[in-house]
Amino acid sequence: MASATIPAMFDRGLGGTWTGLLVRREPGGAAPGARKPSDPRPPVEMQRGAAPEEPQVRAEASSAAAEEARAMAAVAQRALAGDSAAWEQIARSQHKRIYGICYRFTGSPTEAEDLTQDAFMKIYRNLASFDATKGGFNTWVTTLTRNLLVDNYRRTRMDRASESLDEPLSGEDEGGPSRAERLADGGRNQEQHVSGLELKAQIQAALKQVSPELREAVILRDLEDMDYKEIAEVLGVPQGTVKSRISRGRAELARLLKSMEGQVM
Repeated sequence: MASATIPAMFDRGLGGTWTGLLVRREPGGAAPGARKPSDPRPPVEMQRGAAPEEPQVRAEASSAAAEEARAMAAVAQRALAGDSAAWEQIARSQHKRIYGICYRFTGSPTEAEDLTQDAFMKIYRNLASFDATKGGFNTWVTTLTRNLLVDNYRRTRMDRASESLDEPLSGEDEGGPSRAERLADGGRNQEQHVSGLELKAQIQAALKQVSPELREAVILRDLEDMDYKEIAEVLGVPQGTVKSRISRGRAELARLLKSMEGQVM
């Protein structure tokens, strides 16, 4: 099997949903710059005048997704027939996704690398079962990876080394900062850079403490950027359950981050 470079830890970096949980609050509980109830201005979303998605746009997106699934089914068949270039295409296109999910779930680069290799073996053994009429290739791969992680969790019971947060990620550019570090630094001074690294560690440490059921839902939504329908397919639960798990997972993560913030103050 062709090897691929280990990707950066966070596809979306450390911004967005969780970073905002550590922002200082103004009196009254509002975040800095937040819109006050008495503010006559409409929300930003309304100011932008964004129109709802048209049915034609949704239909085109669905058609494109179906076409991509059929194309990947053809690639899978070529790989099964012994086409090394086809397998290389699958490996290169999926390695980043698989490693990212494994790392976020385990918090250990070493364990994530091992699980990534296990996932690829599982993918190869099950290539013949991929059905383009039932969904996209990415969703299928994510489902296999998730099931592998659940099995691994049941075997190990999350008995992972606490020092995993201090291990460097493989696969970053030689001599350069990681994507997460670049996002945290943003060209600012060293103090901000250090603060960003601390936040990265806090997020990963907090994420490891969230229950696996809630953690996987939050990872797929907030880090893998999957929609509710895709997550429901991966987890094998209704969309309402997905939304509930994400909400509960975010709340638990917020509580943990808030607790960590209080410990360092």
